[in-house]
Amino acid sequence: MKFEMKILAVLLCTTALGGCSLFSKKPAPAPAAAPAVAAAPAPAAGAALNTTPATAASAKSDGKGFLPPGESGNVAIDSIVVVVNDDVITQRELSNRIKSVTARMKAQNVQMPDPADLRRQLLERMIVERAQLQMAKEMGVRVDDQQLDRAIGRIAEAQKLSVQDLRNQMEKDGTPYAAFREDIREEIIMQRLREHEVDAKIQISEAEVDSFLAAEKAAAAEQFEINISQIMVRIPDNATAEVIAQRRARAEEVMRQLRTGADFAKMAATYSDASDALQGGVVGWRQPERLPPVFAEALTKLKPGQVTPIIKSVGAFHILKAVDRRSLAEAQAVAAVQQTHARHILIKVTPTMSAADAKRKLAELKERLDNNAAKFEDLARLVSNDGSAAKGGDLGWLAPGDVTPEFEAAMNNLKIGEVSQPVETSFGLHLIEVLERKSDDVSKERERTNARQAIRERKVEEAAESWQREVRDRAYVEFRTEDGAAAAK
Repeated sequence: MKFEMKILAVLLCTTALGGCSLFSKKPAPAPAAAPAVAAAPAPAAGAALNTTPATAASAKSDGKGFLPPGESGNVAIDSIVVVVNDDVITQRELSNRIKSVTARMKAQNVQMPDPADLRRQLLERMIVERAQLQMAKEMGVRVDDQQLDRAIGRIAEAQKLSVQDLRNQMEKDGTPYAAFREDIREEIIMQRLREHEVDAKIQISEAEVDSFLAAEKAAAAEQFEINISQIMVRIPDNATAEVIAQRRARAEEVMRQLRTGADFAKMAATYSDASDALQGGVVGWRQPERLPPVFAEALTKLKPGQVTPIIKSVGAFHILKAVDRRSLAEAQAVAAVQQTHARHILIKVTPTMSAADAKRKLAELKERLDNNAAKFEDLARLVSNDGSAAKGGDLGWLAPGDVTPEFEAAMNNLKIGEVSQPVETSFGLHLIEVLERKSDDVSKERERTNARQAIRERKVEEAAESWQREVRDRAYVEFRTEDGAAAAK
């Protein structure tokens, strides 16, 4: 649980802020800087592992990685692995990172690299992170406690936990909450630095958008989709050979009638065991690559109006009809976006408002609305926890994908003027009312906006990699060997 929560935290940081570092952060705050490179030499890696009381006395702990002298003559203290500008990466930090990433890879059943390669990869990543944090500090990039609390609140909300519940769970799993907070703070700092140094400098010309759209249309012209109908004869689970033979005979009878001119839709309604049987077996438009290979192979050979031979899958016999065929470019040309004008009342789940209480409160509000005892917009202004409250809960026109899947599914099932039952999403619980609907052709402006976003994402990824290499190359990096000598810069 410990590691999964850590990864989710970083992923949510990515969602909220645009991206995070490649590997999960260390489980404890980074140690403070060792003596600057220009000052007296830092403790040697080998020499620091065992020291006498006399030498230990000069290495008093400051709470940042080095242990104070003990009562015995031999005291194990941390050692320096790499000097990065005026800071260091210690063996303890590196070991913690290796342990953390190893646990994640094992949990995901990823084959482990050679230990030396894993150590090298992680150490290099830590060097880049440390250099970025130093650069952010020099530029004055800060994340105050209030901003950090909001970010952690979003993490907890996505897991449907209160912040206190998240904290309790982390400490139960052995992760100090204070260390977790500093890890998230550093992730946000590095993201803001990247936004300033990389994202804000990305420029996209209209010519690039034109080229992108032309390439997409050329690719779409080569792709196609098929309008499919089906007749499915189901094979019961654990069926005997005799039962399977009977089901095949049923499918063959359907095929015989189709060959003599029977109507496919009527045959589907009569014989098909599929849920779409009473709709004439209509499946709709599908791209071949999104179908099981055995279906795609048979359908791509057909002309519109033709049917496949009987196809056996794991649990059924199928007869498919290629009703029509069109290029993907044609499909996009006639595509229309269904838009819905809706408003909502949101009650968030908090330490003082449980999901059950929020649901009960919304049910009471719905009863008042159904009895015309209140107006939706008035209740939204009064109780909604969303930014739309000031506008009576009005969300404007919503296209597919503009809201969460749960919200969209509930909204699409409502009639105009109808108010939903309480709907739960990652944001809390909602009452939804549909005000009106319309279908608009995909506008040129929307098409160009989507293209511009796709280009930006590609450019940001490329530029971020280049920028990280530059930050690494500008940093003073000194690897420490076991005897304390500088191994490389």
